Amino acid sequence: MKKSYIQYIASLLLFGSNGVIASCIFLSSTEIVLTRTLIGGLTLLLFFVLSRQKIKLPEQKRGIVFVLLSGAAMGGSWIFLYKAYTLVGVGVATIVYYCGPVFVMVLSTMVFREKMTLGKFSGFLAVVAGIYLSNGQSLFSGDSPLGLLCSMMAAVMYTLMILFSKKSSFATSAEGHTGSSETKWECSQLGNTVCQLGAAFLTTALFLTLHRGISVSIESKNLLPILILGVVNTGIGCLLYFSSISKLPVQSVAICGYLEPLSALVFSALFLGESLNSVQMIGVFLVLGGALFGEITGIFQKKQIDSHHCRASN
Repeated sequence: MKKSYIQYIASLLLFGSNGVIASCIFLSSTEIVLTRTLIGGLTLLLFFVLSRQKIKLPEQKRGIVFVLLSGAAMGGSWIFLYKAYTLVGVGVATIVYYCGPVFVMVLSTMVFREKMTLGKFSGFLAVVAGIYLSNGQSLFSGDSPLGLLCSMMAAVMYTLMILFSKKSSFATSAEGHTGSSETKWECSQLGNTVCQLGAAFLTTALFLTLHRGISVSIESKNLLPILILGVVNTGIGCLLYFSSISKLPVQSVAICGYLEPLSALVFSALFLGESLNSVQMIGVFLVLGGALFGEITGIFQKKQIDSHHCRASN
């Protein structure tokens, strides 16, 4: 268990440093995402092949479709996020980006028929207030409204990525109960991530082709940070992440997960000289606190429902 915690925290710190590493790469946001998904996907694919894991596709192909759609959404979210890094800074862009899980919490009431509790709704209101406090001045002062828009679009695409991922697991489970006691798609989380990164790469490549054509010129000074972002932060980071979360309690994964945006703020302050004023800091705490509160109440609600079902069955 201790080893799993170390792996999980290490992956979160790697993800939190993405913005700092990206700031050292003198390429467009789309080109950064293209190289990151390609190198990260190849790194994970190499490990996937060496581990001799196998993917059995579902008969109806619904699961793989949703996995690929989630990968495409992930590619889109990274394109917007890296653009936002250059316009409003790593700290502010990261905070807005992490509104995505809260959007999922709200949309799940419509898409997955999940109940909207008072705790979840309170968390959503806190996040909205936090966004306004941490970024509201940009709307009225004219400080890069495009950067704020890119951050919001990154959060929206992140939301779609999570929703499609949940849909893929539901489709797989449904097919597993039609004609066989075992699921027909024995694709691990690692295998899903390989597929997602592949879809993200193809999405980014298509966007570049339609926009101006694929012509990425990588100078020698960009090579090291690109390799770090692709191999270490994406490939090894995803490997550590997915090899640890299955061994940790859901509560620990949810709570510790907010170490990533917090570490992004710390890294951007230490290495990029970014800073937030007192009002923005209050907004940051509202965003992270509201999102965390919404997740915790959801976990406790699920525990109560499971406990009630156990007592009813006895």
